[in-house]
Amino acid sequence: MKIIQSEKNTAGKFTAFINETEVGHITYSWSGPQKLTILHTEVHSEFGGQGIGKKLVLHIAEFARKSKSKIKPMCTYAKAVFDKTPEIQDVLG
Repeated sequence: MKIIQSEKNTAGKFTAFINETEVGHITYSWSGPQKLTILHTEVHSEFGGQGIGKKLVLHIAEFARKSKSKIKPMCTYAKAVFDKTPEIQDVLG
């Protein structure tokens, strides 16, 4: 799986691809300096159950670490992943 980031102004997106086919994405916005808000996580139904959504959340958590940012998960799915995954809770803020 390949994950590509795109960003325009304060809006951003990480899109997941398998063999050049888009399988899901996670959207976010910058809500201040070093502050990301996760807005939505979506995996296309035919790719459900493969852990793609969780991989997207883990990817954005790693992005936050590298950019020295904190994350506020407004998306209920992303919030659930953060609640169940102690190793990424360091980027909550």
